[in-house]
Amino acid sequence: MYILDGDPSALSAWIRDEITFPGEFGRGKRGNSAKRAQEWLCLHGFGLVIDGDFGRVSEDTVMRFQFDLGLHSTGKVDEPTWTALVQPMLDVLVNPLLASMSFGDAVAEFANQHLIPHPREVGGQNAGPWVRLYMKGNEGRDMPWCAGYVSFCLHQASEALMHPMPMGTSFSCDNLARNAQDTGLFLRERDASADQIPMGSVFLRRSDPLDWTHTGIVTHAAQSHYETNEGNTNDEGSREGYEVCTRRRGYSNTDFIVF
Repeated sequence: MYILDGDPSALSAWIRDEITFPGEFGRGKRGNSAKRAQEWLCLHGFGLVIDGDFGRVSEDTVMRFQFDLGLHSTGKVDEPTWTALVQPMLDVLVNPLLASMSFGDAVAEFANQHLIPHPREVGGQNAGPWVRLYMKGNEGRDMPWCAGYVSFCLHQASEALMHPMPMGTSFSCDNLARNAQDTGLFLRERDASADQIPMGSVFLRRSDPLDWTHTGIVTHAAQSHYETNEGNTNDEGSREGYEVCTRRRGYSNTDFIVF
């Protein structure tokens, strides 16, 4: 399950791992809970070393975070502090749809909701809680996450609409392309025009006829360009970026998945 609907235990296990309060802890704590707290402190603008060792610096940083939010400044990560730390992720797990809509429109709606907290890497390349969310708990240099981000939004749209997934998802751009071809959803660049690419379609940047290197979600298609919401990108539009953000792109070397 990809949407929080009152019962966190219904969420997929790797999502629960990111948001579930692990119990109060403070100085001396080591391991994943300490690491997650350090990651979220950095994501909230309270920079410190992410080493999984909750020492004096972590304690002081938590106190500053608590003070800024009007929480009791103990330096310990209690449940209100943990909830405040992970709130940006909780926000993208709710269902924003107020009415029935097309699958593509729902994909775009969920993608826009993810854009608000500015998901980005922390603690290294392809690392941090947002990467693990989109990559089913995985992270690391060999885990580019643009396709994972697209897949996550597709699953959320399917779940919210109670609509069968129109195609298989993947962490691989090449696999997304093949799955779309197998289900008749693939639109080649030579056949594409703006009026054939509705909101919520998926773009696939192509390096050669059988290799796609980057992907994201189309939010608007115009005659000269299309606008996107994409993960693991940066100001240069690279496939190895660090954030979720919007871009404007030209049509060259691009194929599409159209729902």
